[in-house]
Amino acid sequence: MLKDFFLNEVNNAIKKAVLSNKLGQMTEYADLNLIIEKPKNTDFGDFAVNVSSLARNAKIAPPLIANSILEYLNSDKYTASVTGGFINFKVSDLTLADTINEVLSLKNKYGSFEKSGELKKEKILLEYVSANPTGPFHIGHGRWAAMGSALANLLKFYGHEVYQEFYINDAGSQIQKLGNSLKIRILQELGENIDFPSDEIERKNFYPGDYLIPVAKKFLKEHADIDVHSCDIQILCDFAKNEMENCQRKLLEGFRVNFDKFYSELDLHKSGKVEARYKELKDKGFLYEQDGAIWFKSTQWGDDQDRVIKKADGSNTYLTADIAYHADKFDRGFDRLIDIWGADHHGYIARVKASLQALGYNPDNLEVLLGQLVNLIVDGNEVRMGKRKNMVTLDDLIEEVGVDATRYWMEMRNIDMTLDFDIELAKRSTDENPVFYVQYAYARVCSILRNAISEKLNPENGETSKAPMTENEFNNLINNFDKNIILKTTDCAKALILKLEEFKSVIALSAKNRTVYTICRYVQELAQEFHSFYNSNRVICDDKELMKSRLALMVAIKITLKNALDILGVSAPERM
Repeated sequence: MLKDFFLNEVNNAIKKAVLSNKLGQMTEYADLNLIIEKPKNTDFGDFAVNVSSLARNAKIAPPLIANSILEYLNSDKYTASVTGGFINFKVSDLTLADTINEVLSLKNKYGSFEKSGELKKEKILLEYVSANPTGPFHIGHGRWAAMGSALANLLKFYGHEVYQEFYINDAGSQIQKLGNSLKIRILQELGENIDFPSDEIERKNFYPGDYLIPVAKKFLKEHADIDVHSCDIQILCDFAKNEMENCQRKLLEGFRVNFDKFYSELDLHKSGKVEARYKELKDKGFLYEQDGAIWFKSTQWGDDQDRVIKKADGSNTYLTADIAYHADKFDRGFDRLIDIWGADHHGYIARVKASLQALGYNPDNLEVLLGQLVNLIVDGNEVRMGKRKNMVTLDDLIEEVGVDATRYWMEMRNIDMTLDFDIELAKRSTDENPVFYVQYAYARVCSILRNAISEKLNPENGETSKAPMTENEFNNLINNFDKNIILKTTDCAKALILKLEEFKSVIALSAKNRTVYTICRYVQELAQEFHSFYNSNRVICDDKELMKSRLALMVAIKITLKNALDILGVSAPERM
């Protein structure tokens, strides 16, 4: 990565200058956290490093420091100059050409650190969505699904081993409520005069949504011989739960979200692991009884208060199963756990980490990303959930704007920020719509390459014929571009190539910071640089050598955009 390269160059030059007594009173130097940036005025250079912080120890003016360091900077990869306390770097044509060659060589691995010595590879379990199987996904679930899926793609691309898991909350009272709700819908289908309670408090014990009506119809079709009045309610619970799970899985698959495992909370209880962890905490002396309930001493590990893990009636709390579940994750051999939770679960983090520490696991190996809500914007106005019937569920949102737009919009803001999802803008085929803007850039690049292939260009003499080039002929063409003329054009070409090179550092930082929105921001910036280049430069031109270099650049853009869009789970259309 060029930024790291230039920082290393400056640090090494400083050490040489110190050894040569060229930096005033400075007698030793350890690598500082020098900052590299892009100058606002590109006349100064492509990158700049501020060395003014050395003045405190050197006791000489920053320009003198910079010029002393400049003496030890020499490479065919750049030219260096000084402005005040800044050392400026201009990237050479050779380096720019090498960047294009790197993209062309690595193809769908460009930007990955999978085989890099810089990466400490981890086996990661990423858990997200994990909704109750009691109804359709709402748009909040859609954000967790898109963000979690893209984060998994990013971490895999970076080089980690990533396993995706959906924790099914199917062991609580909500499944009983679901079965009772299905019973009412079935009886309604049979013509009985029955409805959900009108009392607000009693109504909370049911799921009165219309989505159970088709489930009731299906149950009657498959179980015509069952008397619903007298049948075991568990039959209805299991049927409704299975239907909801199937509905959720089908939607996730269509949304390009693919889990490696759907982990049942009910199975966790049946396995005996919940009671085993409870007994372990008890045997270690980390539990006590108060007011008939059993409490976990979570304050001993930094929680703000102790937590109940077994109620006075003998039933477990949600925390009891979560303790066993997270311990089981580590027992399955994962180095790191990443969970995506709603922001309202903020207080839950400390108690889960406390339980892991009490059981002997490293709580620092559990990361929790807290996600904020999604606001729907229609015609410039925020629409309250539930007021616009066809916009309540994720399924309806996808049907309205499509998978690509839904995923991209869900991912383009940091997960800890509330997202305003503009429905009308997400449907527009204009540059104002960020996903369209990026996809159109990709399609335009593909169009240029199709036009080039349709005119067979002889790479030896530049002559053309009407017969289209074969794949091998085209690859030979772009792999033999003249490195010395890569910039025989406007500064747009240089900016575009530097943006391609930046992809590597974007991947590294995004993976380390667990941020997906930075990939969205990057593809928008890359698309902008491409459109700027395209509007002022012809790719297919009379200068055949120049055309070859620009075609190579187009292929590099295509590869990089495709790699980024694949991470986001957004399609890269070749025609629009």
